[in-house]
Amino acid sequence: MREHNFTAGPAVLPIEVVEQLQKALPNYNQSGLGLMEMSHRSKAFDDIILSAKSRLRTLLNIPEEYSVLFLQGGASMQFYMSALNLLGPSDVGEYIDTGTWSTKAVKEAKRCSDSKVIWAPKDSYNRVPNPNEYTPTEDAVYLHYTSNNTIYGTQFHELPKGQRLVADLSSDICSRTIDVAAHELIYAGAQKNLGPSGVTVVILSPWAVERSRYIHTIRSGGLQSMLNYGLMVDKASLFNTPNTFGIYALEVMLKWLQELGGVSAIAEVNTEKSNLLYQALDSSDFWTPHAERQSRSQMNVTFKIKNPDLEPIFLKKAAAEGLHGLKGHRSVGGLRASIYNACPLSSVQALVNFMNNFEKTHG
Repeated sequence: MREHNFTAGPAVLPIEVVEQLQKALPNYNQSGLGLMEMSHRSKAFDDIILSAKSRLRTLLNIPEEYSVLFLQGGASMQFYMSALNLLGPSDVGEYIDTGTWSTKAVKEAKRCSDSKVIWAPKDSYNRVPNPNEYTPTEDAVYLHYTSNNTIYGTQFHELPKGQRLVADLSSDICSRTIDVAAHELIYAGAQKNLGPSGVTVVILSPWAVERSRYIHTIRSGGLQSMLNYGLMVDKASLFNTPNTFGIYALEVMLKWLQELGGVSAIAEVNTEKSNLLYQALDSSDFWTPHAERQSRSQMNVTFKIKNPDLEPIFLKKAAAEGLHGLKGHRSVGGLRASIYNACPLSSVQALVNFMNNFEKTHG
């Protein structure tokens, strides 16, 4: 029996997805070859990657003229790669700093441009900004934001204002409906909602692709091949050997999501899960949620116990009850429940029941 998994990432996968991956490893589709042993140039893998792109386009309603890439290196690579492809050395990308990952993103962007932070909180990362708290400048090439902040448990619930949006959707992609057409570039590591770690989805508008080709011509020596969006689009994500297993896992995961009813259907479940957990946290002063109400994440619920001495006891007893991955990030401490798409409602119900009993015993 599988236990309850609230790990922030790599995250829980549906058991039916895991079982399909298991079957494909020794003998993919009765081919006599294991999934990880066949050529990325084969017809079988070509069918896999085309299916994965098609499913993602359908689920997110990606405009036909946009390009979809499956790359390696994670979102951390995209912090630099996105800026490198869209900005010249003296160009400015503006960044909304809502936590660790956006802080790292602007740091990488500054390596190759004059990018800057346009908004950051005065004290703690417990909220995202209101639109009237920042003003994008006309000469900025784009505005970058991190849609969901895994460490601090905050999330944008409306699009930031900006002429050209670049978004890191690593921890909430496919968890709710988004307007892809409102963005020039979206990137997301797969290990939260799309499958295991090792694949990064990149979605590019026609402007972003052409911008990459232009930057290639003006940068001294051009863009490095492995960091060149234009080249990756031309080679359909197959310039080098991709993560074949990860792309297949992503395809199976997207199929699972489609069979559930798609993004709109899973969004309803995610809302129910997060509401249930936040209601438990708000029911007494035993618990202290980290994020302000209007900025609370549906993916990562961060909180503390008013008496911090009880947190090690909470974690030990939770693990004994089959509730795993609840320790907060090392940089902020406390507790965190990551409840991505594949985390079932029954797991959240089990956690809330445990929390209620723990409060009765230790409150």
